[in-house]
Parts: sequence; C-alpha cells; structure tokens
Amino acid sequence: MNMVSKLHPKAIRRALRRFARAEDGGLTVEFALVFPALIFLTLSSFELGMVMLRNAMLDRGVDKAVRAFKIDTSAQIDVNTLRQSICDKAGIIPDCMNQLRIEMRMVDLRAWQDLPATYSCNDRSLTTQPLASFTPGGANDVMILRVCALFDPIFPTTTPFLFHPPEHNGGAYALTASNAFVMEPV
Repeated sequence: MNMVSKLHPKAIRRALRRFARAEDGGLTVEFALVFPALIFLTLSSFELGMVMLRNAMLDRGVDKAVRAFKIDTSAQIDVNTLRQSICDKAGIIPDCMNQLRIEMRMVDLRAWQDLPATYSCNDRSLTTQPLASFTPGGANDVMILRVCALFDPIFPTTTPFLFHPPEHNGGAYALTASNAFVMEPV
C-alpha cells in the first residue's frame, strides 16, 4: 500500500471513527486528571495538621512557662529564661530559640490602652532583630505576654493556598500565642 492511498479521505474517516470508538487508555486519562488533585489534597491536609499541632504546642508551652513563673515567684523573668522555658515545654518548635519572639507588657487597668493588633514577629530579612517590648513587672502587676514563632512549611507548594505568608519571611508562616497573668507578690 502506498502513501497516497493511506491519505484517501475514506481511509482518514475510517481511522478517525476507529479512534473515536476505542476505549483504550480511558482510565489513564482519568487517573492523570484526578491524581494531582488527590496528592495536593493529601499534602495540604498534612501541612494543615502540622500547623494545628505546632499552634497547640506553642500555646501549651506559653501556658506552662507562665504557670511555672507564677508559682515560683522568686524567679527572675528575663526574655532568655522565658524563651528557654517556652521552648522546653513546647517541644515541637524547630530552631525555637531563634524563631521565637517574645513581647511582654504591663497593663494598667485604670488607664487601659489597647494593644497593637499585630504581633511582633521576627523579620528574616534583617540580620539583627530589634528588641521587642519586654517589661518584667512587679508585685500585683497585670501582664500580657505575646509570643510569635515562625515556621517553614513542610510542603511549600501547598502553602500559598492555605496561608498567605509575608514575602520578607521567606515563605514562613507565623503562629502566635498570648497569655495574661498577674505577677504574684513575693
């Protein structure tokens, strides 16, 4: 059979009909369309689970550290001791000592002023971080402790759909925790 007879309109129509009726590879096409969505859903679920776990552990660490300082009234609270205590009790925060930013303020209940709505987090674009407000407070002072921790996502490709991390933090997302307590008298 020569090339000219293969290009005959009837032969072309016959070949197209045969191709349209063929069901070979139908499941492969469905698999190719559905598989990426299933993988994305699985990875996103895992990432969201890790975010929730880290957030719960950060809250736990802050609560336990504050409780320990409230019980032991003779302990001197400074930013490094508090950071170390939170990191020890949270447990699951990677590179905790460098990623955690602590802000503690004394609150005057008679002259109330609202706290800033945004938490103070580390800025990874800076080589040195500016100091956050940290006032240890005295006996019977009402204190507000706010903590922010940065985390790198496990699967960065799923992160833009779940969170909107700031660009200056290299795609990291921030988790926050807060606690209010009264400094017990010594």
